[in-house]
Amino acid sequence: MTNGPYSIGVIMDGNRRWAKEQGVSPLEGRTKGLETLRELMGWSNAAGIKEVTIYAFSTENWKRAPEEVSHLMGLIEYAFENQMKEVIEKGVKIRFIGDRSMASEKVQKVIEKIEERTKGGTAGTLAIAFSYGGRPEILNAVNTLLREGKTEVTDADFENALWTSGMQEPDLIIRTGGEKRLSNFLPWQSVYSELFFTDTKWPAFSKEEFDSMIEEFRGRERRRGK
Repeated sequence: MTNGPYSIGVIMDGNRRWAKEQGVSPLEGRTKGLETLRELMGWSNAAGIKEVTIYAFSTENWKRAPEEVSHLMGLIEYAFENQMKEVIEKGVKIRFIGDRSMASEKVQKVIEKIEERTKGGTAGTLAIAFSYGGRPEILNAVNTLLREGKTEVTDADFENALWTSGMQEPDLIIRTGGEKRLSNFLPWQSVYSELFFTDTKWPAFSKEEFDSMIEEFRGRERRRGK
């Protein structure tokens, strides 16, 4: 039997497909998805989870149509002035992990403003994997250590060079939307994570389904190879 989880990762898949099924615009699908994220933070807090890492925008997503990318960039500030405002007011620390240099100067300033505004938060952490890819993260860590003159490294050295430095490894990872893969999400950190996949699309993900996953997690035996 296991306690926890204390840290979770979430791949929030299915916003556009949910919108199409509902006959609404992709914008409405993403807006509903943001509401689900706000609710998730409340569910997580009630379950004793201290860290939530969400896969918001991958390095591969930059290849999408320019108008879609522009729209997604605009959602960052919008989300934290609207749906996620309540999360900030409750004292959650917001952290962005990924290669933010790929974003425009304007978007980078928005990210910095959100991080600065919430840096003193003590009610848990929401880590947003933005412009994130697991392989780029690992390569960046390797190159960082090489620049430091390292010729041999420990696990701790490597983990401190990752974008997730200082964070716990996720106890469980949830992916909505029906796909059963991690898609370059936290490959180093997820080696012992419990994986949960659901066909439910992200905007329709419910507290009942979340609680069921947490209950199942607590009933699993996590031996970590022992």
